[in-house]
Amino acid sequence: MDLKKQFSDKALEDFKLIDQAVKEDDEQAFAMLMDRYKRPVYHMVLKMVRNVDDAEDLTIEAFAKAFKNLARFKKDYTFSTWLFRIATNNAIDFIRKKRLETMSLDTSYTDDSGEAVQIDVEDKNLNPQEEAIKSQKIELIQLFVTKLPAKYQRLVKLRYFDELSYEEIAQELDAPLGTVKAQLHRARELMYDLVKNKKEHI
Repeated sequence: MDLKKQFSDKALEDFKLIDQAVKEDDEQAFAMLMDRYKRPVYHMVLKMVRNVDDAEDLTIEAFAKAFKNLARFKKDYTFSTWLFRIATNNAIDFIRKKRLETMSLDTSYTDDSGEAVQIDVEDKNLNPQEEAIKSQKIELIQLFVTKLPAKYQRLVKLRYFDELSYEEIAQELDAPLGTVKAQLHRARELMYDLVKNKKEHI
């Protein structure tokens, strides 16, 4: 198969970077792939989840998953197509989980006029697929947490493992909301660096 006829120059450059990353464990190649696609992946995910903080988190996860599985990448399609598919699936899983936090139960309860009443109850139990997604996510983040400076570790655990909102984290740590946001932003930047540095996290 003649890759030159099938793919753009940019796609061919990506293939070269992937070869360097996988065969030579070239950290610079990982960094270049991330620099190329971090912004477009983030913007695509942001359109899906409509929340800046969640989009940042999901972008990190997408790159972590992609880099962890880079050796399995086949040059049947472009790296960007593959990466965007990982990011999209990750975001869809996230949206599904958010929506599934409440589920409807049909009950035999009827109101005064004899109409059946539907009661929404929060479903704290994840189905097997969601459990797998959550444990995979936790496994990825655990790889990073121990390598972060101590002051960020608790913040990251509260955000990613306990899935608390920024407001809840601020309450939990008795810290100003602005400080929590700033420190989590810094923790994310450090996590991006860890994702780039394959040897550190895989």
